[in-house]
Amino acid sequence: MGKARTLLLKLGIRSTLKGFHFLLYAMQLCLSDDMYLLSVYKHLYVDVAAHFGTTRDNVDHCIRTAISNCWYKGNRELFISIAGYELKQKPANGEFIDILYNYLCQKG
Repeated sequence: MGKARTLLLKLGIRSTLKGFHFLLYAMQLCLSDDMYLLSVYKHLYVDVAAHFGTTRDNVDHCIRTAISNCWYKGNRELFISIAGYELKQKPANGEFIDILYNYLCQKG
């Protein structure tokens, strides 16, 4: 999971954010079973929430906050280059997770 951690830090998402840890664990789950990508809110967030002893709504909120940190204060240019296509607005949580997942799969 070192590559995912390094990537999140390069994107400007600090490890002091709960969303950082939620994203890291979510990436781990997605990389072990890509079916999570088909149901982010109903399955992925539920499993992340269970792991951390919180609610899926809290997971959703904290990940959204982490994405906002990347988009407004972090390395937006790096994220857009990772995405491989132009992003005119901050991505939704599912899109953000999907972009990171595919990047990590390519980098293997």
